[in-house]
Amino acid sequence: MSVFGYSQDTLIIAKSDLIQKLADQNLQLKIADKTYRSAKADYHQSNALFLPNINVSYTGISTANPLMAFGSKLNQEVLTASDFNPALLNDPAKTQNFATKFEIQQPLLNMDGLFERKAAKSKMEAFQLQNQRTKEYLELEVSKAYMQLQLAYRVIKVLEIAGTTSTSNLKLVENYFKQGLLQKTDLLNVQVRVNEISNQLHYAKSNVENASDYLAFLLNEDLKGKIYKPTEQLDNTIAVEAMNTSVSDNRKDIQAMTKSAETYATMFQSSKMAFLPRLNAFGSYELFDRNFIGTSAKGYTVGAQLSWTVFDGYKSIGKFEKAKAESQKATTEKEQYKAQSQLELNKTNRQLRDAENKVNLSQLAFEQSQEGYRIRQNRFTQGLEKTTDLLQSETQMIQKELEHLQSVFEYNFTKQYLQFLTK
Repeated sequence: MSVFGYSQDTLIIAKSDLIQKLADQNLQLKIADKTYRSAKADYHQSNALFLPNINVSYTGISTANPLMAFGSKLNQEVLTASDFNPALLNDPAKTQNFATKFEIQQPLLNMDGLFERKAAKSKMEAFQLQNQRTKEYLELEVSKAYMQLQLAYRVIKVLEIAGTTSTSNLKLVENYFKQGLLQKTDLLNVQVRVNEISNQLHYAKSNVENASDYLAFLLNEDLKGKIYKPTEQLDNTIAVEAMNTSVSDNRKDIQAMTKSAETYATMFQSSKMAFLPRLNAFGSYELFDRNFIGTSAKGYTVGAQLSWTVFDGYKSIGKFEKAKAESQKATTEKEQYKAQSQLELNKTNRQLRDAENKVNLSQLAFEQSQEGYRIRQNRFTQGLEKTTDLLQSETQMIQKELEHLQSVFEYNFTKQYLQFLTK
């Protein structure tokens, strides 16, 4: 049984089912989602601007260092008068100390960090918008692949009908040849034509496999030698609609470019704030003992620090200049992208008009070639036409029908692409 019929080797698919499969299975969407999650994680890191940093440590030492030994005893609250003996101070015995320390650092005012957090949020939102645009593009690709599959099956149908017609003509010519009404060259020409159609049909079936493979790639499915078959056939007519002619600022990729420009502008503001002082609070609570896991002595420290980097060897100034240039670059890139998008939209609008005209002309040419073939076939059966003229008329009719189907496909895809550009 042919793999191009309803058999176990054919998977019947409806266009309405493909979008959900695309959203669930497409690898490019999965990669884009991981990129967004990475940006989201960067944004979550900026929570450190408001939340404390808490550390716990446990340290054990054994020392004969005069300063360390005296300090350890002082922390353990075990100093005695004899410890102030100069001989013991200068040459202490081995002293052990075990310390448990709880540390907390709390940011209070870091203006550059506030702007960095805002930039991280804009970056995350830009990736989210870009993901949505990627999904819209892949939906367009799935629609195109589905239409290519429809076209491939329609071409097979045309060529199968053409094969039946050419086989009928071959039988008629063979009969005429046996009666001595036609020459050997006429018979050979018809046989060549039958072989040509058979070869075209072979390539058309390969195109079905190619279209199926591409659709399977988009859906991340393993066909394992099978092919897809669409539930809907390619229509040979078009629906002309009035289309938008301007690029919307609400388009997801335009919004993503806007967010990206905002990110760089915010980083520029952050580089300005880096010249301002920072205010942070800190505190610690410590437990000391000469014995392991002991807690005989304790102490705490609390405080706040106002720090201001007055000059860091031109590092901050250089970062400021770089951030300014990147912000200006991002704004310029956004304007260039919008201009290129409008240029592409204008071009596609013209292509749609050309495609509509091509459909109308190809439809007329196909109808004329059909009528021409019908007349020549009738005249041929009456012995009034040459075999070569009949073959030429038949070839032209099939060619015009295939050209018409191709023009319908081009119009429908161009219309969908135009909708994508204005979405």
